[in-house]
Amino acid sequence: MVDVLMPFLAYFIGSIPFGFLVVKWVKEIDIRTQGSGNIGMTNVWRVAGAKWGIATLALDIAKGVLAVWIAAHFDPGDELLKVICGLSALLGNVFSMFLKFKGGKGIGISVGIFFTLLPMESSAGIAVFLVALLLARMVSLGSLLGVTTMMSMTLYHQGLTWSAGLAIIAAIMIWWTHRQNIKRILNGTESKIGKKKAGKL
Repeated sequence: MVDVLMPFLAYFIGSIPFGFLVVKWVKEIDIRTQGSGNIGMTNVWRVAGAKWGIATLALDIAKGVLAVWIAAHFDPGDELLKVICGLSALLGNVFSMFLKFKGGKGIGISVGIFFTLLPMESSAGIAVFLVALLLARMVSLGSLLGVTTMMSMTLYHQGLTWSAGLAIIAAIMIWWTHRQNIKRILNGTESKIGKKKAGKL
């Protein structure tokens, strides 16, 4: 029974819209009406300031860690259960039950999920993200390259395991949630760190 309930708990945890709640508390406004309209770290940073953007990222990462930790705590040897809870949390983040099944783009929570499940592969993805961010100054491009690196490294090291399957699903979802960013990257209008006015993140 516990194993059956855990994915639902993970979805609930993933659904908590910390970016929305932080800006509502700090600025008393709905972040979905500001900036890019996204509830993730970048838009919170833009609307409420750096410390609140970082706080949002930390909370989103914590959601992913907690969702996988719950499964690992109750059934440490069940890889599939950990993967299902990670996927449930990711779905909750992107399709939040508290925001009419709309939500974030899945980056922060994915960091938490995969750093808990796949620390080596996710570390490689984070390194690629940071290099891409440094060179191109685009958070979206760094995120896309980072998650693709993590997925590729997982497939290379593990083959077709349950964790690799989750990495593939996560990469597909993150590319899908960034589809508008991809269009702006291709036409040269995507936002860059350090510039006041550009496309939406």
